[in-house]
Amino acid sequence: MSICIRRLAPDDIDDVMTAGHLFDDPPRRDWTAAFLAHAGHLLLALVDDEPAGFVTGIECLHPDKGAEMLLYELGVDDAFRRRGVGRSLVVALGDLAVERGCRQMWVPIELDNEAAVATYLSAGAGPPEPASTMSWEFEE
Repeated sequence: MSICIRRLAPDDIDDVMTAGHLFDDPPRRDWTAAFLAHAGHLLLALVDDEPAGFVTGIECLHPDKGAEMLLYELGVDDAFRRRGVGRSLVVALGDLAVERGCRQMWVPIELDNEAAVATYLSAGAGPPEPASTMSWEFEE
């Protein structure tokens, strides 16, 4: 099995729509266009030209931390899990972070998500530290 990782550009909206089954909800064209143009990075894994997974990353810049990469979401098609697709995507995002001058990459996870913990550890992350997340939801 050969895994090809593509870094998507603003004109690759149709590729995201084709890979829509990989996302939690169907991607919207307007949000996809804005994300690819301004907000972050989307890498798509292809196996035999079929979308097998994706990872999104957002660069964060802070006065005392410099540039960091937030691994925002990782999704792998059920048929391609446990075959190195997730690890390949995480490593590729890490490589991109280094190219972009980021000092570190981080990801919030649920510690009971064993597949995520195993994937990130296999891609070189340090052991997870307990953390909590608080969120706000706003009307559209």
